[in-house]
Amino acid sequence: MTRSAPRIDLFDVRPEDERAYAFARDLRAIEALLFTSPLPVDAKAMKPHLSADADIGALMEALTADYARRGVNIVKAAGGWMLRTAPDLARVVAGPVPEARKLSRAAIEVLAIVAYHQPVTRAEIEEIRGVSTSKGTLDVLLETGWVRLRGRRKAPGRPVTYGTTPAFLVQFGLDAVQDLPGLDELKGAGLIDGRIPAGFAIPLPSDDPGLREDEEALEPDMLDFHLSPPPEDEEPGASAPEDDGDA
Repeated sequence: MTRSAPRIDLFDVRPEDERAYAFARDLRAIEALLFTSPLPVDAKAMKPHLSADADIGALMEALTADYARRGVNIVKAAGGWMLRTAPDLARVVAGPVPEARKLSRAAIEVLAIVAYHQPVTRAEIEEIRGVSTSKGTLDVLLETGWVRLRGRRKAPGRPVTYGTTPAFLVQFGLDAVQDLPGLDELKGAGLIDGRIPAGFAIPLPSDDPGLREDEEALEPDMLDFHLSPPPEDEEPGASAPEDDGDA
């Protein structure tokens, strides 16, 4: 004999219990928002759809715990929350998909530098890498949607500054760019040699969208320009060795 699935206590409240009823209604509203959004939904986007005194932290804690045992989980990403297939079921839903374009070593290095050192200019990227960075490498990163043009540095030549995007956080499962691994984590993973120079440190990254004191806004026509500017927009200086590969 087939038994019907039990009701979920989380949503099973009596209408006369106003607080519990409002809590359950808010849970359902958040669930609907997450289900219909392809991007992370933050507290600001949720608030207009919830009760006036809704505790979003408590709501998300309850909903996340309930979804932890399901085929899809609620995860934090890019400052919000989104639905993702439970890790152990990834193979169940994986179908034949086109092979993703792999980034070259040069593109991965540039992406890491942008993530940790943003806002950063092309000349600063080249100084850190010790080799010149081809325009094609930056163009590939811009096309992925993981890197964006932030503004212009208040310096001779007014070079463009680069930073990461919310899509970068989603792609790499980060709630904020500050969640990138620090020096101890990188050493523990074997990605950095234990014999590092004295005073060596990993910068604390920040992707605050606001312009810094040494930045100014891009020209309006640059906001729709998705490829990197030509080299002449960069800071003047001595030429560096050629990049070791395009993306």
